[in-house]
Formats: sequence, C-alpha cells, structure tokens
Amino acid sequence: MSKDPSQHRTDELRSFGRRRGRKLSPLQSDLMAAVLPRVCLDLKQPPPASLRTLFDPTVTDVWLEIGFGGGEHLLWQAEHNRNVGLIGCEPFEDGVVKVLRGIEQNALSNIRVHDDDARDVLRWLPKHRVSRAFVLFPDPWPKVRHRKRRLVNAQLIQALARVVRPGGELRLGTDIGDYARTMLIALQSSDHFQWTATKAADWRLRPDDWPETRYEQKARREGRVCYFLSLRKS
Repeated sequence: MSKDPSQHRTDELRSFGRRRGRKLSPLQSDLMAAVLPRVCLDLKQPPPASLRTLFDPTVTDVWLEIGFGGGEHLLWQAEHNRNVGLIGCEPFEDGVVKVLRGIEQNALSNIRVHDDDARDVLRWLPKHRVSRAFVLFPDPWPKVRHRKRRLVNAQLIQALARVVRPGGELRLGTDIGDYARTMLIALQSSDHFQWTATKAADWRLRPDDWPETRYEQKARREGRVCYFLSLRKS
C-alpha cells in the first residue's frame, strides 16, 4: 500500500479520459464549492476504525461504486437504501456535479464522494470493510492500442478483494463483449470472487435492484448487448 493514498502511483496508467466538459454554470460552481467539501473523502487522514462513522447518521453497511458516471445508479441506491453508506468515485466533473445536485435535492446524507482516481480510495480503505462494490460500464477503451488502460484488470480485482468483506458482492457491467471477456479473465487470476451465474439470464438480464444508467440506455439504442456480472467474495 502507498504511504499516501492521495498520491497517484507513477506505474499506473490513467483509466479515464477527460476530467472536465463544458464550463460549469454558476449553480454548478456553487455546488462544487459548498457541497463537495462536505461530502468529499479526505484521503490525507487515516480511515476511521469503522467506515460507517463516515456518514451522519451512522449507517449499518458501506458500499463502493467506482466510476459512477452521471450518478443515476449511485443516487438510486442511496435513495432506496437509506441505512447504507455509499462511497462514489468519479473523476469527471460533470458527473460529480450531478451527484452533488442529487444529494441536495433529495437530502441524502449517505453518500461520500471521491472526485479523482478510485484506486487512491482502494489503497486508503481498510481491509474487508465494504459489503458491495460496483464497477458499471467503465470506459471500454475499444482501440487495441488503448486496451491496456482498461480499469478492470487483475490488479483492480486484487485491490477489490482486499477491501470487500467475505460474503460481499462485486457487480460488474459492460456493453462491450470483449470487455466482458477481459473482466472474466481478470477474475480468473484471483480465487477471491466466485461468479454466481447458473444460467444465461443471470448475466443477460439486469436485476431489479440494479437501476439502468444512461450508458446502458445508449448501448441499447445502438443495438449492443449488455452484460451484468455478479460475483461473491469467498
């Protein structure tokens, strides 16, 4: 583990593209200035003995979403599981603003945000404290020369295995068949996660407690098949 998880490792390729889109509106700038400091993780401080105390009021469980995009899934889970604390990681500013707006509009106290590389959070988190982790529709990096930048690889699976508790769940989603294959190959390199699928519908159909994101909607409009992988931590 890095002594300072807020500092990126120099041997890690960046798995995401741009950090910013259009210039923020005054309202969006206000959200970044007023709300983000209140809900942002401070990785320069050691993690608390219990991650549940990161949230006020204290929650009964903690989940982690890596790359929450527009925040649809993160906000839905927070609204439907008020007793669960969610840590969401997303480097793209537009997505962070959407989540901050959702936190304010829906009075959500059970979300904490990291607006940078999720791997910093994985190094910061204590062992076996996360009950459920999500990596949904990560950047596919479809060009062959860019595939080395794909987030889900053996190193990420190993890092997730360290923070997810035994019996916990890992959910992976993609609309790129080759990336689904890459995910499964990465999982085969670890004996910590067991794929729970017993029939094709288990990975072809999205569970009821797995809300649709804008990336899935776009994939379906463009005729791509979506893959939903659910794994149990041994």
